[in-house]
Amino acid sequence: MDNVDLQILRQVVAWRQAGHAAVLGTITRTWGSAPRPVGAVVAVRDDGQIAGSVSGGCIEDDLIARMREKALTADAPHFVRYGMSGDEAARFGLPCGGTLELVLEPLAEHSQVEELVARLARGERVRRELQMVSGVVTLSAASGPDVVTLDDARLVSTHGPHWRLMIIGAGQMSQYLAQMALALDYQVQVCDPRDEYMPELPGVQRSRDMPDDAVQDMQPDAHTAVIALTHDPKLDDLALMEALRSSAFYVGAIGSRANQAKRKQRLAEHFGLSEAELGRLHGPVGIKNGARTPPEIAVSILAELTAARYGYRIPEPLRLAEAGPAVQAGCVA
Repeated sequence: MDNVDLQILRQVVAWRQAGHAAVLGTITRTWGSAPRPVGAVVAVRDDGQIAGSVSGGCIEDDLIARMREKALTADAPHFVRYGMSGDEAARFGLPCGGTLELVLEPLAEHSQVEELVARLARGERVRRELQMVSGVVTLSAASGPDVVTLDDARLVSTHGPHWRLMIIGAGQMSQYLAQMALALDYQVQVCDPRDEYMPELPGVQRSRDMPDDAVQDMQPDAHTAVIALTHDPKLDDLALMEALRSSAFYVGAIGSRANQAKRKQRLAEHFGLSEAELGRLHGPVGIKNGARTPPEIAVSILAELTAARYGYRIPEPLRLAEAGPAVQAGCVA
């Protein structure tokens, strides 16, 4: 589940606290092209107000109309399909040939939406099992990849961050990076053994272990990024040593190119890292976009993480002062 869907669940909780009934729709299957992925959610309030989207708008309009006509107020969950034919796909704003299936779930106390949101706010990953006959929901800790499965008896979905980010150092830049990373669906942990550097960050896990121990305990996998931000070799180098030997998809460290060269030399001489391991180190961390302030640098770091997640390589940027007149004027293809 991405952060957009978490905001929808929070909206549902607010509706219910205000005394409104609501129906939650979960995408369970798609055929062909579809605007939102399997597992994405949409919610409709009893007066037709909607939160989220699953199409270009026409499916949402149909859900609103159904709610106002009391056609969505069944006692048990049920599913509905949109876009079975080319004409229907065009009517509901789906791409050519697209078909989308939703489970529509009338929410009640046994839906456990409030408890789900509370767990997600703590950064947990949660497995939600919905019984299709009764509407009763069971929540449990989730592990492994995200899943959405549906059969005649139950709908099982995974909620919470699937990507993880460990930040070494709890300074000002780390605070911006952690908060922005939460919005991009990372489970964030900040590690800093120094007593002076550990502010309260809602939704962020904190560790006072030594960085190499914290990285080992985290057991980085292909969905994990580790970024060192302390400027202190005694802390950064320990974390980088472990991270570069792990399966982490991204390992980075702040610092100038000169400092990066010295860091690689230390890692090779003191910790025996190979050329291949050192070649995985991103540094200076982040895309080169002229960022200067802590929030700007955090944006540049997360932009590079996003590219790495999806397998894109960002080329070295060209400053406009070094470009020709056509580029400076914005005349680029």
